[in-house]
Amino acid sequence: MGHSWAVFTLLAQAADKGDDGDSGSILAFIIPMVIIFFLYTFLFNSPGKERKRQQKLIESMKKNDRVVTIGGIIGTVASISQDGSEVTLKIDDNARIKMLGSAIREVLTDKSDKDGS
Repeated sequence: MGHSWAVFTLLAQAADKGDDGDSGSILAFIIPMVIIFFLYTFLFNSPGKERKRQQKLIESMKKNDRVVTIGGIIGTVASISQDGSEVTLKIDDNARIKMLGSAIREVLTDKSDKDGS
């Protein structure tokens, strides 16, 4: 019963304040909304953009592309599964690694072709 009395007291105090017409400026409403918008944009929308960029990278990869993995391994694409989920990298003459396509960070072929030629 003590809890219901406390709730009643809080409700009575809130009702006692009334509506003066000046219940706060519009900025008190707009500023939190702007903050929520930016948080949504940068925290929740960015992973989707990153996922799309990664998917485009995987789709554009082809055999003999030089790539860098998320672990920093540099190799040449030896083969790609049909759905692009698995990639086999040639690291050295007799060394190959099979890994997920999502583990590829970037393709170096375009940069090295322009720089090396």
